[in-house]
Amino acid sequence: MDITKIKDPSFLKALDDEALMQLSDDIRKFLIEKCAITGGHIGANLGVVELTIALHKYFDSPQDKIIFDVGHQAYIHKILTGRSEQFDTLRQYKGLSGFPKLSESEHDVWEAGHSSTSLSAAMGMAKARDIKGEKYHVIPVIGDGALTGGMALEALNHIGHDKTNMTIILNDNEMSIAPNVGAMHNMFGRLRTNQNYNRAKVDIDGFLSKLPGGYKLRESADRIKDSLKYLVVSGVFFEELGIKYIGPVDGHNFNDLKEAIETSKRIDGPVMIHVITKKGKGYHPAESDKIGTWHGLGPYKLETGEVIKGNSNAPAWSKVFSDTVLSFAKEDKEVVAITPAMPVGSKLTRFQSELPKQFFDVGIAEQHAVTMAAGLAMNGMKPYVAIYSTFLQRAYDQVLHDVDRQNLHVVFGVDRSGLVGADGETHQGVFDIPFLSHLPNMTIMMPKDEQEAYQMLYNAFYQYDGPIAIRYPRGNGLGVEVKPTNERLVKGKWDIIKQGEKVALISFGPTLSILEDAAVELVKEGINVEVVNARFIKPMDFEYLKQIANRNMKVICIEESMLIGGLGQMIQSYYSDEKLDVEVKRIGINDEYIEHGDVDLLLNDIGITVANIVNQVKQMENDQDEKN
Repeated sequence: MDITKIKDPSFLKALDDEALMQLSDDIRKFLIEKCAITGGHIGANLGVVELTIALHKYFDSPQDKIIFDVGHQAYIHKILTGRSEQFDTLRQYKGLSGFPKLSESEHDVWEAGHSSTSLSAAMGMAKARDIKGEKYHVIPVIGDGALTGGMALEALNHIGHDKTNMTIILNDNEMSIAPNVGAMHNMFGRLRTNQNYNRAKVDIDGFLSKLPGGYKLRESADRIKDSLKYLVVSGVFFEELGIKYIGPVDGHNFNDLKEAIETSKRIDGPVMIHVITKKGKGYHPAESDKIGTWHGLGPYKLETGEVIKGNSNAPAWSKVFSDTVLSFAKEDKEVVAITPAMPVGSKLTRFQSELPKQFFDVGIAEQHAVTMAAGLAMNGMKPYVAIYSTFLQRAYDQVLHDVDRQNLHVVFGVDRSGLVGADGETHQGVFDIPFLSHLPNMTIMMPKDEQEAYQMLYNAFYQYDGPIAIRYPRGNGLGVEVKPTNERLVKGKWDIIKQGEKVALISFGPTLSILEDAAVELVKEGINVEVVNARFIKPMDFEYLKQIANRNMKVICIEESMLIGGLGQMIQSYYSDEKLDVEVKRIGINDEYIEHGDVDLLLNDIGITVANIVNQVKQMENDQDEKN
């Protein structure tokens, strides 16, 4: 079948199982070829081909609401709803989003890039339906890893208590971004291997339905089945919550999927269909991945699955940080590392392997990770929490209430800070400075290179007290050789990279190189600016800021972050409070969400370019000349 000709899912209604199997093969081939060029979350999507087809065949989107948890597994949904012709632009600048997007299609009814939101959203939609007296199905699709998230468990508790009518699809591929951990994962393992209860339940229902008064007999038999399930099923978690359980179901068998979905429609109240799928199905490199490499990746070689690497030979920033923390932990048993289900992304697998007793993967549980770190710190340990900036948002209250308020010595490695590119607005790490900088005890840093990263980590563990956040970007470092040193960094002291006059260009992290290039261009035009590495975002270098005022200089603050609550605004507030007349211009993200695309193109959109910085400096100079 020509996948690019699909306009909407209505054609599925007429297809038999053989045709559906052929369609599944065609979609897998299409996805493997397209994602080899664009990259993407190929493993998760290959695992849900049959499941997504079945959902669109036996439900009626968009009247029925299919809600994808996280959303990275919605590629097949996008194909079936008429967006296959756009797949050449997947995750590209101004192209097709890698997640559900309300503006793309009426079939996208919920946007998500973080896990464990689907059940709460489904509860809201179902309640809206019931209040309005409408008739449609609500179908949240959630993975076994995401179901361990606290928000999902809160929603399950409410759904079961309220007996709200919906069909929950538990997509169990036995693996999320990294191998799942915890008691919930072990429970799913027992459920996967136990068919006896569901087989007995179906046999009893089928027998009773043929007898006179079968409906009443089935009601009476519920008590028998309730006893039966305790005898033959090792996990009855969902039914104890008041949610009918169907499964396990083979997620690659259309007949089994049809029976389960049609059965769920006949049950009044919430139903969970436990679907077993194989992540990466149909493409050997993705199928054989056991550590999450194929969760989300860049372009790859179609024949072998080998990821096409960039030109940089420098190690990833995540590796620089994790290896440095590991070196401390080998000498100091009080140093421990915590990750919320991201040991692969945060490059902590080596730490996990070499020091398993000092390593904690808590699963998709950012809030728990932060408060656990607080508990460790309260008892003399030195916890390092490696967490993506976008996921740290989920633990804001824990950072404030449990760590900062108690002034506990927890070190946060804030990974993927700044623009991350292809994953788009749900993953851009541009909000952590505003939501951390107003916390009274928090120290915030960002290194310019690998050597400064080492110094910051050493000082964070052994020289500073209280909570500390060290930001670092996605991608590779600069290739600077790291020389271990115990040199103390004076907290709040900025580094003057280039001396100058009239205008100070202030920034931190990877954008410093853009400032240096702009300074070179300005020298060609006879303008000598100062370039400042504001490596401490909080506390700021107040002594230097006073010097600027005394030297009658102007400031341009460039930050790959939100302007509201950012460094530039803090500088402006300082000058205002001190009644110092210093002109401050800010370049960054001005009160908007940044969508997906190449980082350089996104930087151009927000004005963080050599050309714009040069123009802004020259404009300041011209304005001054006119005043004179």
